[in-house]
Amino acid sequence: MSKSPEDEHPRKAFAWAARDITGILFPFKFSRRETGEEDVSIKVMYCGICHSDLHAIKNDWGNTNYPIVPGHEIVGVVTEVGSKVNKFKVGDKAGIGCMVGACHACDDCNKGLENYCQKLIYTYNSIYHDGTKTYGGYSDMMVADQRYVVLFPENLPLDAGAPLLCAGITVYSPMKYYGICEPGMHMGVVGLGGLGHVAVKFAKAFGMKVTVISTSAHKKKEAIERLGADSFMVSRDPEQLKTAMGTMDGILDTVSAVHSLLPLLGLLKNHGKLVMVGGPARPLELLVFPLLTGRKSVGGTLFGGMKETQEMVDFAAAHKITADIEVIPMEYVNTAMDRLARGDVKYRFVINVAETLTDS
Repeated sequence: MSKSPEDEHPRKAFAWAARDITGILFPFKFSRRETGEEDVSIKVMYCGICHSDLHAIKNDWGNTNYPIVPGHEIVGVVTEVGSKVNKFKVGDKAGIGCMVGACHACDDCNKGLENYCQKLIYTYNSIYHDGTKTYGGYSDMMVADQRYVVLFPENLPLDAGAPLLCAGITVYSPMKYYGICEPGMHMGVVGLGGLGHVAVKFAKAFGMKVTVISTSAHKKKEAIERLGADSFMVSRDPEQLKTAMGTMDGILDTVSAVHSLLPLLGLLKNHGKLVMVGGPARPLELLVFPLLTGRKSVGGTLFGGMKETQEMVDFAAAHKITADIEVIPMEYVNTAMDRLARGDVKYRFVINVAETLTDS
């Protein structure tokens, strides 16, 4: 007979978890493994709330294994290291992002692209090497292989830096891979939310010209005056689209709602790239002729590997890039999920785990 989550491992842990398709989160007792020779144990200080957490707790993707403890934007302080750990010491600031394991033998793993491994193990709602379920960062502690832990620079705040472990790497990685990161290039950012606002900050740090593309005209002031975008465009305004036709080297599309790609392809210069990082639930229509006549391309990425994630965090620290956040106590998390579903957040909720998660 299988053991209960509280008895699977020797170390007692506490979290908030969803138990069914309602997605309502409740206090939850479970367990973590002992610190292995390659492991790092972390006291969780803060954990960001990603939109994928909302999808997962409600089983929107049809693969949720309840009970589920969400959270993959996890930052904290190292409390213990294994005998073979050489990257961390007790007291270091550290973070854990979207994954905690992979095969370490395939071509992608050998290239530092563990995120594309066919045996990728996600931080939560996945099965670890020992056959037990992974639980995320809405919890008091984490234990992870040192390969999947990033060292947080001292000058990067833990609370506002936490969302970089998903939102940050999800926009940084495609900008680097597709070459949309050179000074003077013109990049469009579709959607000004958790991903989009961070994309604007990274693009400006790279020295690029940035245009925010949104359905919401009221976001113009925010995009230009506070986030530093060079221009703003309402995607439903045909005149604005016409004026900007053929002006952009690349476009980063962060929108997860179903929307038309044809106007975006028209904004690209010849040889331009439209990169998808949002995940619409239904197929999008893609006309081929605009690709053929302008040698344009459409691609996508899934966050980033560990080497690149560390590079991103270091770059963010050097350029003072953080997410815009609203820090909340753990007991507010269900309200935060409701607000997130309505788009009522600028731009990322972050749970103050250390000060508000109690099992009393």
